[in-house]
Amino acid sequence: MNQNPQVIKNPKPANEPQVKGPELNDRDRVNDILATEKYLTDSFNVSAREASHTSLHQDIMTILNETHQCQYELFEMMFRKGHYKLEAEEQTKLDQSFQQFSNYSTQFPYQGTTIQ
Repeated sequence: MNQNPQVIKNPKPANEPQVKGPELNDRDRVNDILATEKYLTDSFNVSAREASHTSLHQDIMTILNETHQCQYELFEMMFRKGHYKLEAEEQTKLDQSFQQFSNYSTQFPYQGTTIQ
């Protein structure tokens, strides 16, 4: 099998069927947990931003960091098992985006000064 040099991926598990049936498999279960972790990180981000008590804010930040770490570890596990792949972008597209967003800096106030 020819592998695209622009794609970084791991092989899928040998026992995973080629055609997905209606039954839940390990990938479905971990995907559901990953979606839940993403929802939790979004919710804890809002909670941390709106916490009005210092101690509560610190507790939420601790939970938020743990939730982000758990989400990252789940994604990494799914990547190792071949459920996700990363694709390299063409250099010209990267250069275009860089140029586009570099031009936005002309719209910023206080150009050439340092804000302290």
